[in-house]
Amino acid sequence: MPHPGQSVPDPKTAIAPILSVRKGAKAIEFYKEAFGATELFRLDSDDGAVVARLSVGTAEFWLADESPEHKNFSPESLGGGSVRMVMTVEDPDAAFERAVAAGATVVRPVKNDYGWRLGRIVDPFGHHWEIGKPLPEGS
Repeated sequence: MPHPGQSVPDPKTAIAPILSVRKGAKAIEFYKEAFGATELFRLDSDDGAVVARLSVGTAEFWLADESPEHKNFSPESLGGGSVRMVMTVEDPDAAFERAVAAGATVVRPVKNDYGWRLGRIVDPFGHHWEIGKPLPEGS
């Protein structure tokens, strides 16, 4: 039972980022190969732009081709991004290597740090991903 003033999380509430990218169709294929993503929804426009909803396990995210007219810019246009994605997985080393094999660039190799087994990559579209899992207490 919650204490006074404490909110109760709504189990139906979720927050899913939308990653702005250039070459959305290629980004979808990268995330499928790198992370084993599944395509849940996809809309292709006549000009080749894509909006898609993807999942990796039970985690979801969206991606869309950048649209400067709507103030949606990719990290490539901005010269970097303002958000890092954190993907928690059972085997960070394997997930990290799979992403690198698919074309991601290593920013920081996987190692034990700050109570996590964690590494960082940047995908071919400029988005940074930290891939890891918390370590057991005392590790």
